[in-house]
Order: sequence, then structure tokens, then C-alpha cells
Amino acid sequence: MGKLDNIESAVLVMGCPQVPVQTTAVLYIAYKLKQKGISVNIAGTPAARMLIKYADPESHYFDAIKDLDKTIGDIVEKREKYPLCFVFIHNDAGVSYATTMDSVMDSDVYPVIFGSNAEELSDEIKFECEKIVAVAAHNPKPLINSIDGVMKWDA
Repeated sequence: MGKLDNIESAVLVMGCPQVPVQTTAVLYIAYKLKQKGISVNIAGTPAARMLIKYADPESHYFDAIKDLDKTIGDIVEKREKYPLCFVFIHNDAGVSYATTMDSVMDSDVYPVIFGSNAEELSDEIKFECEKIVAVAAHNPKPLINSIDGVMKWDA
């Protein structure tokens, strides 16, 4: 049985979009999830949401873009539930978001860790999970390779 079997929806959590590869990675994962028939919800900061909105103006790769803080509140209050979560991390705030999502969700949380200090940030993740890690800031290929290696989309 594959990792994505029986998954109906996912949330992709975006923090500050300071590192260019984040938007590419979010859209790539969203695309792959949509291919599997999974509803994709993107929760992010205002700037992160704008990048996604203008990168995919017709919403081919996602079903909804949501405010990150509101989404966390909706999960805590049980108004929303996602069996799958990806949290994009390139700084300490991203680690905090990942820890928060792990504590409020009863689901698989995949930290997607990138940037020049990806290995150090990876060591800060203390909850049980399968990490996606690549030293990547401008060239998305190392991060995409890491995503594919962990997710094994065709398995």
C-alpha cells in the first residue's frame, strides 16, 4: 500500500517566501497530489499566497488558498481536517510551524526543508516524521529530487 492511498485531501503550509525554490516545490507537490486525485489546500502567509495565486491564476494545481493562521485555528477547532500535510521550512519560523502542525493534526506531516542551512534546520525537527531535505535556494532540482525520493509517487 502506498503513502497516498486513501488520502482525500492535503494541506501545504507556506511561511515566508524569501527562498525562491519554495514556490516551485509547493506547485510541484500540488501537481503530483492532484494527479493522484487528492484535494490540495495551500495555507500561507499573505506574500506566499500571492506568489501561488499569480503562479497558477486558474488554480490548476490547488483547490483553495487559505490564510495560514486561520487554517491552524480551523484545524485546532476541528472545522478542518487534512490527513496529509507538507510544511515548507527554510528558517526557525518554519520549524515552529511544522512542530505546531504535528501537534494539532492527527496526520502525516512532512517537513520540506531547504535553503543554505537545510541540514541544521533538519536537526531541529524533533517529532517523528519522514523529512524531505535539500540544500537548495535558487535551483529547485535538488529539492525536487529529494521530494521524489521520499514520496515515491508511483509506488
